[in-house]
Amino acid sequence: MLPGDDPVERFREAYATKDTPWDSGVPSTELVRVLDAGLLPGRTVLELGCGTGTNAIEFARRKYRVTAVDLIELPIERAREKARRAGVAVDFRVGDLRKMDLGGPYDVVFDIGLYHGLRNRDLPGLLKTIERVSRHGTRWLSLAGNAREPLSNGPPVVREEEFRAELGPLFNFLEVREFRFELGGDFRPLAWSILMERR
Repeated sequence: MLPGDDPVERFREAYATKDTPWDSGVPSTELVRVLDAGLLPGRTVLELGCGTGTNAIEFARRKYRVTAVDLIELPIERAREKARRAGVAVDFRVGDLRKMDLGGPYDVVFDIGLYHGLRNRDLPGLLKTIERVSRHGTRWLSLAGNAREPLSNGPPVVREEEFRAELGPLFNFLEVREFRFELGGDFRPLAWSILMERR
């Protein structure tokens, strides 16, 4: 989504300047749809790349026990304040998810844009982390950019055959559908909703 070479510094600067079109402040309508359909059973959730915590807070409002991690301190500070104002408890953590003890195994893993952003930089590291925090039956909902509609200013994208090849060895696919990210105004890039269950 952002130009430049170092993604960590780009995101740090984006949060510092509040140039964060992906941070709408309202829960993902796709996540809400999946939750309302009862497709994320269990009580424990790990959100990877949680940003300012909007979706983690939505899980907590629905009585999940939530751990949420982001690489950058500033959005986590904002997330903690938002959770306090919402009156919910979320275990927000800062660090590189590939190198930290995240606990688990969890019933649910969730990400918006973490998989599509990290897959070209360190897919093996991401998959080792996912394997470590999940167990047979864990469900993972990943919302990712869709290569059927690549945009120069949009999110990273992935083709269906790519995510099936990359994630299929660990997960069965329960539901794959297209939807549109809501990034403010009329900017609504095509995305994948990938619901999986650990083998």
